[in-house]
Amino acid sequence: MVSRSYSNLLDLTCGDSPTFGRGGRKLSRVATVAGVLSEFDDESRSNASDAPSSVTQERMIIVGNQLPLRAHRRKDGEEGWNFSWDEDSLLLQLKDGLGEDVEVIYVGSLKEEIDPSQQDDVAQTLLETFKCVPAFIPPELFSKFYHGFCKQHLWPLFHYMLPLSPDLGGRFDRSLWQAYVSVNKIFADKVMEVISPDDDFVWVHDYHLMVLPTFLRKRFNRVKLGFFLHSPFPSSEIYRTLPVRDEILRALLNSDLIGFHTFDYARHFLSCCSRMLGISYQSKRGYIGLEYYGRTVSIKILPVGIHMGQLQSVLDLQETVTRVAELRDKFRGRTILLGVDDMDIFKGISLKLLAFELLLTQHPEQRGKLVLVQIANPARGRGKDVQEVRAETYATVDRINQKFGSTGYEPVILVDKPLQFYERIAYYAIAECCLVTAVRDGMNLIPYEYVICRQGTDKLDATLGLNPTAPKKSMLVVSEFIGCSPSLSGAIRVNPWNIDAVAEAMDSALVVSEAEKQMRHEKHYRYVCTHDVAYWAQSFLQDLERACRDHMKRRCWGIGFGLGFRVVALDPTFRKLSVEHIVSAYKRTKNRAILLDYDGTMTVRNSISQGPNAEVISILNNLCRDPKNIVYIVSGKETKTLTQWFSSCETLGLAAEHGYFVRPNRDAKWETCVAVGDFYWKQIAEPVMSLYTETTDGSFIDSKESTLVWNYQYADPDFGSCQAKELLDHLESVLANEPVTVKSGHDIVEVKPQGVNKGLVAVRLLETMQQKGTPPDFVLCIGDDRSDEDMFEVIMSAVASASLSPVAEVFACTVGQKPSKAKYYLEDTTEILRMLQGLASASEHSAKHVSVSPQRVIIDRE
Repeated sequence: MVSRSYSNLLDLTCGDSPTFGRGGRKLSRVATVAGVLSEFDDESRSNASDAPSSVTQERMIIVGNQLPLRAHRRKDGEEGWNFSWDEDSLLLQLKDGLGEDVEVIYVGSLKEEIDPSQQDDVAQTLLETFKCVPAFIPPELFSKFYHGFCKQHLWPLFHYMLPLSPDLGGRFDRSLWQAYVSVNKIFADKVMEVISPDDDFVWVHDYHLMVLPTFLRKRFNRVKLGFFLHSPFPSSEIYRTLPVRDEILRALLNSDLIGFHTFDYARHFLSCCSRMLGISYQSKRGYIGLEYYGRTVSIKILPVGIHMGQLQSVLDLQETVTRVAELRDKFRGRTILLGVDDMDIFKGISLKLLAFELLLTQHPEQRGKLVLVQIANPARGRGKDVQEVRAETYATVDRINQKFGSTGYEPVILVDKPLQFYERIAYYAIAECCLVTAVRDGMNLIPYEYVICRQGTDKLDATLGLNPTAPKKSMLVVSEFIGCSPSLSGAIRVNPWNIDAVAEAMDSALVVSEAEKQMRHEKHYRYVCTHDVAYWAQSFLQDLERACRDHMKRRCWGIGFGLGFRVVALDPTFRKLSVEHIVSAYKRTKNRAILLDYDGTMTVRNSISQGPNAEVISILNNLCRDPKNIVYIVSGKETKTLTQWFSSCETLGLAAEHGYFVRPNRDAKWETCVAVGDFYWKQIAEPVMSLYTETTDGSFIDSKESTLVWNYQYADPDFGSCQAKELLDHLESVLANEPVTVKSGHDIVEVKPQGVNKGLVAVRLLETMQQKGTPPDFVLCIGDDRSDEDMFEVIMSAVASASLSPVAEVFACTVGQKPSKAKYYLEDTTEILRMLQGLASASEHSAKHVSVSPQRVIIDRE
């Protein structure tokens, strides 16, 4: 069953389609019922639409907690609502950066509670007039979602406050988490009602909707999806305390592009992915990406900017000029320091006041001259902590004013009421210095606004008695814990917890020379003008388009349940190996070459019992008894270990240390595949590795006859990875003129003779069979890690050469659905053994009719 894309949004009785954007394009029709998520191929796409879409322009669906609208009840006793754009909303402002050719649709909730009887009319009005899709959330559910999970759990934790006691944020409440998930699901349903999944871009904003990407990806596995976090992202030590940490990380990784304001926030996120999910990142051509089940999740680092046009328009208002004149007269002869902060525990208002008190104590000459105007915006949350901050702020202000005040002079003026935007701008214009000393804040655009307002206009210059052609000046004191700090290189950065340092910074800002103030202002003004909100939005859209460029070139599978859902994206030729298919090919062939990896293939990697169990030995022996088979195990292990493990396999071929040593059967001697004259380079490499082992707890050196391996699997993952990069560079430097290869792998750095890899065994086996006049007509090669890719490459290239039979059946198979040179995959060790057992059973059945002569088989160990 399918329905028009807007039918769940509006219960329209007329059947007419609302039109969107230029050219009157109708909303695309999409399936609004759940379906089986398998391959998203052409057939399934055609089933998801009851009419072809005629896309005339790009379309961006912007999803935020709240729509960029203001709502007012109608006056004169009339029922209903009047709506207007909220010009202060970032979601509305970013539209300027998307271009005229991008149609924008907003999905979000309304601040006001709409009666259920009016919701249909309101939804239709917003859709037709503003291209807004409202998500109506029941009040009780919204309270648990917003004031509960968002403000009680996520917001404090992301600002580094742990719930160490019931008074500090509160203990984790699973019912609030369930409400959070439910609201995100409601938002997903609204997006699904208007999306054209193959064409539209979706941009989700902030921590309120962090699991929304999973719901969207589950319904449309090729959705072009970006997410931007406007709050800090905490370090892994803080984030790991969240009981639903994995669910949120995996949900975010269902995005194509994840944006952060600063590198610190992105670094913390990447560290969490590494420590908790085992996912590492790579930087390629300046872009940071995470490989997640065949998909590349890109990371974007760019702080948001301000809307220059809106700010300039308010600067030119007569109300602004009038208010500036009033403040000029009120504070004539005095120097103004300005603070603009929300009244919450993270903005550091009390610490700022204590620093100002210390400044007046240490510099009596400033008393009567210096005034701190602290604008306290209403807190966005509610709770005991807000009341405590308010009480402490008022008490500190009263103490300072009583201590240093006099007739006609108040050192601190606290503005604890909502201000019109033009009023705030007027305070910016007269302030000699702006103080933003939050103890933790996602971005904070107050310094940007201050810089633009200090640049002024002709009207403001005339009001303040300034020369319009003279260079402007401004000073900033900013906390090093806010997102805008890295971009304001001319500001005085402070640790807000260090009251002495903040007081000193305030004094320094006042005594800086005029020329210095002008230079700092010019530098900041240039940056803020060129990195406004339009630049930010345009850059994000460009990166999102780049991240989604290859969506249609890959086959996709949806796997997992609930918030563990993820999409596996693979090359179109990459598919699961059918047991029936390979057994059928096995039965009709006569010269078979089989190469198998062991660790991670025949047994689970890093298992407590590393040696082969009875089932594995039985399967190998059954395969080796078939005279048509030659089988090898190709391992990174040393010869002694392999000899001991497979002592009961008489005709099994073994390759140790990634192919350096080879033994065709139990009675043969070990041979070397590559002639290596000397291993003197070990005397150079081992001392270097020992140095890193001593300084990296949990690391160790695995010394083999032909190879040296530095292993850090038990070390701290971040520190181990960092040390591994340094060690790799160090070894490459000291061994630059030696006949060795230095490589990094999964938790290892390895040094081995040049030319030694698992592909040598595949080459040797194929050449041997060719020389005997029995070129293989069946080749099976199975492996699970990067070292096995060399075997896959040899096997696949042999298809086009004369080393195989013209009718050869070739099966290069990797373990798990992941990018590989292999063309097939099986999910895990259990499926591998089941498949090999099927081949062994076929050999046993054939042995009943044919006399058996011993042959050999090859298996890869690592």
